[in-house]
Amino acid sequence: MKGILGRKIGMTQVFTNSGKLIPVTVVSVEPNVVTQIKTTENDGYEAIQLGFDTKREKLTTKAALGHTNKANTTPKRFFKEIKGVDINEYTLGQEIKADIFTAGEVVDVTGTTKGKGFQGVIKRHGQSRGPMGHGSHYHRRPGSLGTMRPMRVIPGKKLPGHMGGLTVTIQNLEVVAVIPEENVILIKGNVPGANKSLVFIKTSVKHPGVINETDGLVSYETVVDAVETEDGEVTPVEETVEETVEEATEEVAETENAEETKEETSESVNE
Repeated sequence: MKGILGRKIGMTQVFTNSGKLIPVTVVSVEPNVVTQIKTTENDGYEAIQLGFDTKREKLTTKAALGHTNKANTTPKRFFKEIKGVDINEYTLGQEIKADIFTAGEVVDVTGTTKGKGFQGVIKRHGQSRGPMGHGSHYHRRPGSLGTMRPMRVIPGKKLPGHMGGLTVTIQNLEVVAVIPEENVILIKGNVPGANKSLVFIKTSVKHPGVINETDGLVSYETVVDAVETEDGEVTPVEETVEETVEEATEEVAETENAEETKEETSESVNE
């Protein structure tokens, strides 16, 4: 088991080398810090605690500040425990980066869904409305609340209430690409939560260690293999670079010689 905390940035789409379009969710995963290592002797179980998102000391309690100081790191806004890990592979204060996952790996993503407020049964549970005309007085109501006896609402009855704001895990998602230099992970499909919300990416429970084959993403960087000169000749870039370096070296040498000659002339004139 392994995992990392991040923020959902939004969704976009990428193309593979075979021309397939893939919708992806962009997750920003700044380096997580191991703020605590729990052992069976001290805590009764083995786990590691990750800290994510640095915040100012002014907004941190003394207890939280002392906790992060033990790991020799800055105060963190979010903490998350991960069980089922080999604690011998981690050290206090160690940084966990985006390259902990690889392209094609199957993962589970946990987040908090968007809050919808108080909603009726049609939006909340997908129930159908009643007739809108011909004198009907039943339109968007919840309907019967149960039988005559036992004179109470049966537990589990679908009624209006608060919708959203729940912790949801979507399983078996695929990592499309990992960009360590930008601390970004691209995950195929959508993940729960609003933009800029906290998400937790971890090893798939049902398919741990599964890595699918990937075709690679299209790169939009311009690669120049050859350069056409004024005479119309096509020269490889390597030769062009070597010639440019030689010319620059010669110009520098000529400049230095000219400066030395100028200094010698000025000294002879002064004498």
